[in-house]
Amino acid sequence: MSDASQLAGMIAEARRIVFFTGAGISTESGIPDFRSPGGVWSRMKPIYFQEFVASRDRRREAWTRVFNKTAGWTGAAPNAGHYAVANLVNSGKASVVITQNVDNLHQDAGTPPDKVIEIHGNATYAKCLECARRYEIEDLRVRWEADEEIDCEHCGGLIKTATISFGQPMPETEMLHASAEAEACDLFIVLGSSLLVYPAAGLPLIAKRSGARLAIVNREPTEQDHLADLVLHAGIGAVMAEVAGG
Repeated sequence: MSDASQLAGMIAEARRIVFFTGAGISTESGIPDFRSPGGVWSRMKPIYFQEFVASRDRRREAWTRVFNKTAGWTGAAPNAGHYAVANLVNSGKASVVITQNVDNLHQDAGTPPDKVIEIHGNATYAKCLECARRYEIEDLRVRWEADEEIDCEHCGGLIKTATISFGQPMPETEMLHASAEAEACDLFIVLGSSLLVYPAAGLPLIAKRSGARLAIVNREPTEQDHLADLVLHAGIGAVMAEVAGG
């Protein structure tokens, strides 16, 4: 039985699937990951949330990275893995996608936005840190080019990309939603996460403790492989395209 056939069998038997995706699904679209050699943080030092709030110079640097697309998190196209996940969500087989990624590729592939739980935020738009008003990135460019402070026209609060920065609290609503979905599913599928970063990496453990089967598809071993019912060290796009179309 092929790798994909084993996963397909688990999907066929499941009633409620939750997908949990990390950088590995998006590296196949050319988006760099964070921590590996050659990843984003090996090329530039992260700007911590406290630095962004406290320092105009650090805010200026953060916005310069956004408009110069230094991190490379936006502008890519979905791949077969994203489309396969969207197919399973739209068919009703999977309830949600919980993602650590900030690239919006699940939505771009056709997964409804209300079925995507972004626990690390989204890099394709910005939000006011005070009132949460949404701003489109390109609408802010003229203020960056004029070296103006980029603050909220509604309440005066600082505007920041809608990502969760180092040192910034995890989004409470999204984490509660993700935990509830992990508890309710009967199959939890990890796609492309190293499962090293907590509290996000605790979600497969919640699912497993609640009686769900656990499948992990990741090119490299993870610290939770020994807990999984199925582990595939393989390319996500190829596996998922065979399982559900891409």
